[in-house]
Amino acid sequence: MNARLTRFSIPLLRWTLGLVVLLESCQFLFSNSAAHFLAKAGLPSWIQPVLGGAEIVASVLFLVPVTTVIGSYFLLVIFGLAALVHILHGQYEVGGLVVYAVAVLVCLAHATNQTPEAGHERL
Repeated sequence: MNARLTRFSIPLLRWTLGLVVLLESCQFLFSNSAAHFLAKAGLPSWIQPVLGGAEIVASVLFLVPVTTVIGSYFLLVIFGLAALVHILHGQYEVGGLVVYAVAVLVCLAHATNQTPEAGHERL
Protein backbone atom coordinates (compact mmCIF):
# COMPACT_ATOMS: atom_id res chain seq x y z
CA MET A 1 0.00 0.00 0.00
CA ASN A 2 1.13 3.51 -0.69
CA ALA A 3 2.89 4.91 2.42
CA ARG A 4 1.13 8.27 2.14
CA LEU A 5 -2.24 6.56 1.86
CA THR A 6 -1.44 4.42 4.89
CA ARG A 7 -0.45 7.47 6.94
CA PHE A 8 -3.78 9.05 6.07
CA SER A 9 -6.21 6.12 6.02
CA ILE A 10 -5.36 4.36 9.28
CA PRO A 11 -5.66 7.49 11.46
CA LEU A 12 -8.89 8.33 9.61
CA LEU A 13 -10.18 4.83 10.39
CA ARG A 14 -9.18 5.24 14.06
CA TRP A 15 -10.93 8.60 14.38
CA THR A 16 -14.05 7.45 12.53
CA LEU A 17 -14.34 4.28 14.57
CA GLY A 18 -13.59 6.03 17.85
CA LEU A 19 -16.16 8.76 17.27
CA VAL A 20 -18.84 6.35 16.06
CA VAL A 21 -18.35 4.11 19.10
CA LEU A 22 -18.32 7.16 21.39
CA LEU A 23 -21.61 8.46 19.95
CA GLU A 24 -23.26 5.03 20.01
CA SER A 25 -22.10 4.51 23.59
CA CYS A 26 -23.67 7.82 24.63
CA GLN A 27 -26.90 6.83 22.88
CA PHE A 28 -26.85 3.45 24.65
CA LEU A 29 -26.14 5.03 28.02
CA PHE A 30 -29.11 7.41 27.79
CA SER A 31 -31.51 5.18 25.84
CA ASN A 32 -34.79 4.01 27.31
CA SER A 33 -34.98 1.21 24.74
CA ALA A 34 -31.60 -0.13 25.86
CA ALA A 35 -32.81 -0.08 29.46
CA HIS A 36 -35.94 -1.94 28.39
CA PHE A 37 -33.92 -4.55 26.46
CA LEU A 38 -31.60 -5.13 29.42
CA ALA A 39 -34.52 -5.44 31.83
CA LYS A 40 -36.31 -7.85 29.46
CA ALA A 41 -33.11 -9.91 29.26
CA GLY A 42 -33.11 -10.17 33.05
CA LEU A 43 -30.01 -8.07 33.57
CA PRO A 44 -29.77 -5.68 36.52
CA SER A 45 -30.31 -1.96 35.99
CA TRP A 46 -26.69 -1.08 36.84
CA ILE A 47 -25.47 -2.88 33.70
CA GLN A 48 -26.46 -0.03 31.36
CA PRO A 49 -24.36 2.71 33.01
CA VAL A 50 -21.42 0.35 33.56
CA LEU A 51 -21.36 -0.88 29.94
CA GLY A 52 -22.06 2.54 28.46
CA GLY A 53 -19.48 4.20 30.70
CA ALA A 54 -16.86 1.55 29.92
CA GLU A 55 -17.43 1.98 26.17
CA ILE A 56 -17.10 5.75 26.49
CA VAL A 57 -13.85 5.46 28.45
CA ALA A 58 -12.48 2.87 26.01
CA SER A 59 -13.34 4.96 22.96
CA VAL A 60 -11.73 8.08 24.45
CA LEU A 61 -8.60 6.06 25.27
CA PHE A 62 -8.67 4.72 21.72
CA LEU A 63 -8.80 8.25 20.29
CA VAL A 64 -5.91 9.66 22.35
CA PRO A 65 -2.67 8.74 20.53
CA VAL A 66 -0.71 7.99 23.72
CA THR A 67 -3.37 5.55 24.98
CA THR A 68 -4.51 4.05 21.66
CA VAL A 69 -3.06 0.60 22.43
CA ILE A 70 -4.75 0.40 25.86
CA GLY A 71 -8.02 1.68 24.39
CA SER A 72 -7.76 -0.87 21.58
CA TYR A 73 -7.50 -3.81 23.95
CA PHE A 74 -10.28 -2.37 26.10
CA LEU A 75 -12.56 -2.01 23.06
CA LEU A 76 -11.78 -5.56 21.90
CA VAL A 77 -12.82 -6.92 25.30
CA ILE A 78 -16.00 -4.82 25.30
CA PHE A 79 -16.95 -5.86 21.75
CA GLY A 80 -16.31 -9.51 22.60
CA LEU A 81 -18.44 -9.33 25.74
CA ALA A 82 -21.19 -7.45 23.89
CA ALA A 83 -21.27 -10.09 21.15
CA LEU A 84 -21.39 -12.85 23.77
CA VAL A 85 -24.29 -11.19 25.62
CA HIS A 86 -26.22 -10.71 22.37
CA ILE A 87 -25.64 -14.32 21.28
CA LEU A 88 -26.60 -15.71 24.69
CA HIS A 89 -29.87 -13.78 24.46
CA GLY A 90 -30.70 -15.09 21.00
CA GLN A 91 -29.64 -12.03 19.03
CA TYR A 92 -27.24 -13.40 16.46
CA GLU A 93 -26.79 -10.21 14.44
CA VAL A 94 -23.33 -9.29 15.75
CA GLY A 95 -21.76 -8.51 12.37
CA GLY A 96 -21.34 -4.83 13.26
CA LEU A 97 -19.41 -5.75 16.40
CA VAL A 98 -17.18 -8.05 14.36
CA VAL A 99 -16.46 -5.26 11.85
CA TYR A 100 -15.70 -2.85 14.71
CA ALA A 101 -13.34 -5.40 16.30
CA VAL A 102 -11.48 -5.98 13.03
CA ALA A 103 -11.13 -2.21 12.53
CA VAL A 104 -9.70 -1.95 16.04
CA LEU A 105 -7.23 -4.74 15.19
CA VAL A 106 -6.10 -2.85 12.08
CA CYS A 107 -5.57 0.31 14.11
CA LEU A 108 -3.80 -1.66 16.84
CA ALA A 109 -1.45 -3.29 14.32
CA HIS A 110 -0.66 0.14 12.90
CA ALA A 111 -0.12 1.66 16.37
CA THR A 112 2.20 -1.12 17.54
CA ASN A 113 4.27 -0.89 14.33
CA GLN A 114 4.97 2.80 14.96
CA THR A 115 8.43 3.12 16.49
CA PRO A 116 10.59 6.22 16.85
CA GLU A 117 13.34 4.64 14.74
CA ALA A 118 10.97 3.83 11.88
CA GLY A 119 10.17 7.51 11.39
CA HIS A 120 13.77 8.25 10.40
CA GLU A 121 14.03 5.58 7.73
CA ARG A 122 13.18 6.35 4.11
CA LEU A 123 12.44 3.44 1.82
